[in-house]
Amino acid sequence: SKAKVGKMELDSKPHASEKVQQEIIELADEVQNEIDRLNEKAAEEILKIEQKYNNLRKPFFEKRSELMTKIPKFWVTTFVCHPQVSSLLGKRDIDALHYLTRVEVTEFEDNKSAYRIDFYFDKNPYFKNEVLSKEFHLDENGDESTKSTEIKWKFGRDLTKRSIPKLSKASKKRKRPEPESFFTWFTDHPDAGPDELGELIKEDIWPNPLHYFLAPELDDDEGDGDDEDKNKGVEGDDERKGGKVVEGEDDKKNPDG
Repeated sequence: SKAKVGKMELDSKPHASEKVQQEIIELADEVQNEIDRLNEKAAEEILKIEQKYNNLRKPFFEKRSELMTKIPKFWVTTFVCHPQVSSLLGKRDIDALHYLTRVEVTEFEDNKSAYRIDFYFDKNPYFKNEVLSKEFHLDENGDESTKSTEIKWKFGRDLTKRSIPKLSKASKKRKRPEPESFFTWFTDHPDAGPDELGELIKEDIWPNPLHYFLAPELDDDEGDGDDEDKNKGVEGDDERKGGKVVEGEDDKKNPDG
C-alpha cells in the first residue's frame, strides 16, 4: 500500500543521511588537514620573522641596558613598582635587589619558547654569585622545564631560609606575614604549567622596563594624590622609610657581610 511504501521511504532516509553526513565529515577533515598544514607553515615563517627582528633589536637592547646601569636603583625600583612582582618581595629581598645592576632576557633561536633571564649583581652581603640565571625550555609535549644557577649564599644570609618568630595573638593581628623570598624562584622548578614570574619578566617588564621605573613620576604628574603608591618608588636618600624600598641599614655598610 501507499502507506507502507511511505514508511519504508522514511526508514531509509536516516541511513542515507548518515552516509551523506559521513562523506561531509571526511571532506571537512581533509580541509582541516590543509588548514593545519598552513598553520604549521605560518608558525615556521613567523618564527623566522621573530628571529630576524630579535637580532635587529639586540643592539638596541644592549644600548638600553648600558644606559640603565647608569641609573641608580633602576631595577629594584622597576620590580617594586610592578604590581605583581612587588607582591613577591619582602624587605630583605628588596635590600638584596639594591645590588641588582642589570637584567637581560635572551630568546634562543632554535626554539621560540626557550629563553634565559640573567640577573647581574654588584658585590653584596648576601651571596657570592655575580650572575644568577634561569632558563626555560619546552619539550616535545609542550611541558615547560627550567634550570637555574645555584645561589652561593654567604653565612647566615640565605634569604630562602627565614626563621618564623613566635608572635602573640595581638601581634599576629597587627603584622602581615612576609611573602616567600623572591629568591626561591631560582630553586622553584614547577612540574607543570608556565613559570608566572618568568613570563612576567619576559613579556611584561623586559619589553619596556622604563614604564614601571617611571610609574611613581607618572603618578605625580597625574596628581592623583595617592601617597601610598608614590612611596613605592626608590629615592636616593634614607628618609623614605615609609616606602616599600629602603636602604639596607647594616648591609649597606659592609657588603662583604
